Amino acid sequence: MGRVEDEARKVFGERAAMYVTSATHKDPEVLARVVALAAPAPGWRALDVATGTGHTAFALAPHVASVVGIDLTPEMLAEAERARAERGLANVRFQVGDVHALPFADGELDLVTSRRAPHHFRDIGRALGEMRRVLRPGGRLVIDDRSVPEDDFLDTTMNRLDWLHDESHVREYRPSEWRRMVTAAGFAVDAVEPYTSHRPIASLTARVSEGNVREIERILAGLGAEQRAAFRLEEVGGVLHLNHWYVMLAATATSA
Repeated sequence: MGRVEDEARKVFGERAAMYVTSATHKDPEVLARVVALAAPAPGWRALDVATGTGHTAFALAPHVASVVGIDLTPEMLAEAERARAERGLANVRFQVGDVHALPFADGELDLVTSRRAPHHFRDIGRALGEMRRVLRPGGRLVIDDRSVPEDDFLDTTMNRLDWLHDESHVREYRPSEWRRMVTAAGFAVDAVEPYTSHRPIASLTARVSEGNVREIERILAGLGAEQRAAFRLEEVGGVLHLNHWYVMLAATATSA
């Protein structure tokens, strides 16, 4: 593990309780789509990578035999375990783990998911390689993550804004990059579904240092008319909102 992982543990350790009730992380529509793309079977063994407070693991639990949720941050897993106990889910367990060295045997699993996390992975190629390694041929991968459009300005600017929001951020990838990376890791891509959410500026500035908030505000204030339109930067109910981009991807592990 390195600096990125250390920063992630620090940031998410401080913010762990927030993710229990985070509307974007527990969004039932998005979670339902993750489950639909996974197409799980009752006997499957599933892994949720960077599970956070467990929302995706809980969504999968009724559809599979077992789910393991791993995360780098003990504080997040403590929140997840409390939520698991409240739900009485016997087929879900949580453990500390790193996507770059998954604690599972080759071909041990039927399904791997990861939501709102891969943009923090230090080495995305190694992470995807590990996900492929632990999946049996024909196993399923479902990713739901922050993304950027196929546009250089929006790509650069959104990645800068999100790094200012969270300095453990590495990169949000374009849909075309996801398709290429997942294919290179040994998967056949079945679906790539970009989508957007119009969110308040607090989605970038909440619980952020004063210096970083000032820089976020400076960047947004300096956008030209076309750039503001591209970000859909506008007031809604007196509160500044802007677009955030996401992508959902489903793929099947190919034979070696």
